[in-house]
Amino acid sequence: MANIILFDDYRWQYLLPLTFTRPISELRIGILTIKEKWEKHLSTTASYLTQPYLSKKFPTHISQDNLLINSALLPDKQTLQQIQSLQLGQILVQGDDVLAVRLSEEDTRRFTIGLTSVKDLIEKHETSTTKLIATFISRPYDIFSLNGIELEKDFDLVTAGRQTHPYSKTNTVFGKHPIFLEEGVYMECCIINTHDGPVYLGRETQIMEGSIIRGGFAACEGSIVKMGAKIYGPTTIGPNCRLGGEVNNSVFIANSNKGHDGFLGNSVIGAWCNLGADTNTSNLKNNYLPVKIWSYPDHGFRDTGLQFCGLIMGDHSKSGINTMFNTGTVVGVATNIFGDGFPRTYIPSFSWGGAAGFITHQLKKALDTAKIVMKRRNLELTQEDIDILEHIFELEDKVE
Repeated sequence: MANIILFDDYRWQYLLPLTFTRPISELRIGILTIKEKWEKHLSTTASYLTQPYLSKKFPTHISQDNLLINSALLPDKQTLQQIQSLQLGQILVQGDDVLAVRLSEEDTRRFTIGLTSVKDLIEKHETSTTKLIATFISRPYDIFSLNGIELEKDFDLVTAGRQTHPYSKTNTVFGKHPIFLEEGVYMECCIINTHDGPVYLGRETQIMEGSIIRGGFAACEGSIVKMGAKIYGPTTIGPNCRLGGEVNNSVFIANSNKGHDGFLGNSVIGAWCNLGADTNTSNLKNNYLPVKIWSYPDHGFRDTGLQFCGLIMGDHSKSGINTMFNTGTVVGVATNIFGDGFPRTYIPSFSWGGAAGFITHQLKKALDTAKIVMKRRNLELTQEDIDILEHIFELEDKVE
C-alpha cells in the first residue's frame, strides 16, 4: 500500500478563516473529518502537505511510494477505485484539478518543497482524466450545504456491520432512517425523528431531557445536547461540543459551545468557539436575494448563490450575550464580539468589539484566554498552537 499524503491546493485560501489553523483535510463534514474519511476507506494513516506555518503541527511523512490525494476531495466509491488503481508516475485529473498523483520519494520531496507545481505534475506525468464528477469542498459554505449527503455516507461507513447500543424506552424514536448509539450514550425523554436522515450519537455523548432532533444529525464523542434543544438536520457537532437552543443545518468542527437559547442556521463554527446566551444568527436576507460573504483571496464580498447562509466563524472566537450576527457574516480567528446592534459582516481575526466599533484583540490576551479555555477540557495550548496563532496575528489585516 502506498503512503498517503493529503495535499492542500489553492482552495486552502478560499476556505479561510476555517483553514487559518488547520489543513483542509482537518475540516469536519458529515460525521468525520476529510482525513478520517480517507483513512477509513483506505485502512491506513495519512499525513498532510499544507502551508509551511502549519507544517510543524501537521507534518508530512514521505516514503518510497507515495499517493498524494487532494485534501479538498470528498471520497466516493468511483473516485476511490480510480485513485487506488494509479500506478507510480500516474496522475488523475478532472479539468484543471489534480485529484491524486502517485509519486516516488524524490518526486514527492520536490513537490513538498515547491520545486514541482501542480501544473508541472500535469505536464510531466502520465495523465488520466476522469469523467466522473468528483466533489470538492471549495468554500466554507460547502460544508453545511453538503453536510446531509456526507452524513449519510459517513453513517454507513462508521456503522457498517455493527449493532447499535440500545436506547431507553423513555425516548420517542421514529422515521425511516436508522439511529446508532455508541457505547456510553446518555439519552432520556427525547424525541428523535429520522425521517429525513440518520442520527449518530458518538461515545459518551449526552442528549438531555426534552431535546427534539430531526435527522440527519451527528454528535461526536463527548458532546452534549442541552435540555430542550431544537435541532434541525443536517447538523453535526464535533467532539466535546455543547449545543442548545435552536439549530438548523450547521456544523461545529470540535470543542465549541452554543449552550443556550438563540438561533443558529446554515453556519460553520470552528474549534474552541463560544456563542454566548441568546446569540442569534440571521441566515436569510429580508429581500430573499442570494447571500454575499467575504472572500479572503478576493479581498471583497462574493455571491454564494445561496438563499440561506448564516455565520462562518474561525477558531477561538467568542460572542457575548445577545450578540446578533447578520446574514452571511464571516468572523476570523480569536475575535471577541459583544454589545448591541449588528456588527459588520466581515470581522478580521484578533478583533475586539461590536457594532460600536472594533479594536485589536491583543495577542497575549487572546493566548491567555485560549490556555484557560483548553485547560477546562484537560488540554494544553501547545507551543505549536501558539506559533500558529502568532503567525495569524502577523498575517491578518487588523481592524481599522
